[in-house]
Amino acid sequence: MHSGIVQVPVFVYPTPITFYLEDQTSHKQVLTLYNPYEFAIRFRVLCTAPNKYTVVDPEGSIRPRCCIDIVVRHNAVSAANCNVTDKFRIQMQNHASKQVIGKQDVAATLLPGKPCGTLPDPEEFLRLPTTSSVQQQFGLVRDQRQVTGRIHTTNYIVVVAALVCIGALLLPTHGDQDSRFPVYLHLTTHLKLIFAYVLGMVTMVLLRPV
Repeated sequence: MHSGIVQVPVFVYPTPITFYLEDQTSHKQVLTLYNPYEFAIRFRVLCTAPNKYTVVDPEGSIRPRCCIDIVVRHNAVSAANCNVTDKFRIQMQNHASKQVIGKQDVAATLLPGKPCGTLPDPEEFLRLPTTSSVQQQFGLVRDQRQVTGRIHTTNYIVVVAALVCIGALLLPTHGDQDSRFPVYLHLTTHLKLIFAYVLGMVTMVLLRPV
């Protein structure tokens, strides 16, 4: 490695790759190369057994924050090549100088038979969580806290309204000879009836079950 060359991580998916002798659909695999950086990079694909594989476009460039798919085909699918692991080396190069700035090895193996079980469908839609899921439980906790907060606020307002009504009913009625209170605090009978009605309503709110 030349001094002064900055090495960067290389992002490849999947790793490793697996071919199956009796599954023809697995004889062609796709490697995705990612460039998460703010600058363009060049790539080159090397292999320890190039006569056994075909790689479409083994060299090229990737624009900043982009990715590219590389098709890899196994050309020597036979029982004699089963359980043999080859390696692909993905080299990332400086786009201008072509100096190697990173590398990643990807193992490739041909296995006998077929894949065990059902391979996942890449476009399979998964079910949303049910009402018993953890996500829904957290939602209930959050909603309950909001309801509790509203109940506490409502009770505070109702209590204050009840105290105001009681205070108003304790004031003298207009026309009473009560020198303890100024004249403007002597309430009319009609106004006291209104306060009494409001007091009855807020009392019902306070006494009703939650």
